[in-house]
Amino acid sequence: MKKELKKIVLMYSGGLDTSVMLTWLKETYPGCEVIAVSGDVGQGADEFEGLEEKALKTGASKLYVLDLQKEFVEDCIWPTLKAGARYERDYLLGTSFARPVIAKGVAEIALKEGADAICHGCTGKGNDQVRFELTFKHFCPHMEIIAPWRTWEIKSRDDAIAYAEKHNIPLKINRETNYSKDKNLWHLSHEGLDLEDPANEPPYGKAGFLEMGVRPEDAPDQATYVTVGFEKGIPVRLDGEKLDGVTLIERLNEIGGANGVGIDDLVENRLVGMKSRGIYENPAGAILYRAHDVLESITLDRDTAHYKALVAERYGELVYFGQWYTPLREALDAFVDVTQQHVTGEVRLKLYKGNIINAGVTSPHSLWSEEFATFNEDEVYDQADSKGFVNLFGLPVKMRAMMEQGKK
Repeated sequence: MKKELKKIVLMYSGGLDTSVMLTWLKETYPGCEVIAVSGDVGQGADEFEGLEEKALKTGASKLYVLDLQKEFVEDCIWPTLKAGARYERDYLLGTSFARPVIAKGVAEIALKEGADAICHGCTGKGNDQVRFELTFKHFCPHMEIIAPWRTWEIKSRDDAIAYAEKHNIPLKINRETNYSKDKNLWHLSHEGLDLEDPANEPPYGKAGFLEMGVRPEDAPDQATYVTVGFEKGIPVRLDGEKLDGVTLIERLNEIGGANGVGIDDLVENRLVGMKSRGIYENPAGAILYRAHDVLESITLDRDTAHYKALVAERYGELVYFGQWYTPLREALDAFVDVTQQHVTGEVRLKLYKGNIINAGVTSPHSLWSEEFATFNEDEVYDQADSKGFVNLFGLPVKMRAMMEQGKK
């Protein structure tokens, strides 16, 4: 027997799935109030144009649009960048770490409105269902969760488009342009249609496919230089100008995109077990990750750097798996924050036709020393000391070889 619900909060983007869900919820739960909530994590003003009118016309009693950009940058992007966290080497977690901050905002509205349930538009195959629902379990553990893709008669995106056409629900896409896209301040992802098969080359040259930049071959013939300034692992300056996080990322997206930087074609191992191919645009992210890595190369000691790489891999998994609001992630943040105390300095990079090339790094906390590192004559390093070091370091190798050769 279906539970009687009086008020549902719908995570609403105005895209295909959630547009259809608004009407579907009104049909499925007659007399139930549906409140739509959208989170602004930097999708762009055009994403919200006409959104309230559309939500109200298709069944919502009201629409909340939450400005989450500052929180997204400071509470999600910067901690992940400081950790150097990626998923499976190359994915810069653009969708992954946007989900917790959106879900947190939705949960707060649901509690404020006294809702009986929260509805999301994730499929049963994807990662986002986990990211959203784990966040709901943290902030409103007793709230009922409705996930229509697990229960309704709609089985494909074509079915959803047909439902929208039948109910006169306006859409910005059609069957021919039906890529699944997710955009925020940090990235833009493309999935579906011909992109699903890794054997197919993405249509980079097709007008409108790339939205955050150009193909490397269409980038300028002259290189562009950028200098990123960090304080304790956080980017705070661009070309000498102090900027807030949102503005800094926006500017780097423009600069990097114009130079064809940050385009990735990846096949990921999804949390639910299958492999999934996606195309990502990450101009600012690619630049900031490279700059942060370069700065750490002169400010972290060897043992800390090597151990932090292990932490970064686990951190990336936590973010990808939706385990943001967990004790382990908080504990790893504490470790990372200690490692970042001296990650302060300036990194200069050259951007050229999709490439990011190191062009210099300085820090008041640099561990590089010309006196020790030089190949010329110095007065601080006695090369004769290395003989004893090598003998002791190589002793296990020597003893094993002697044993195998029958010498004792």
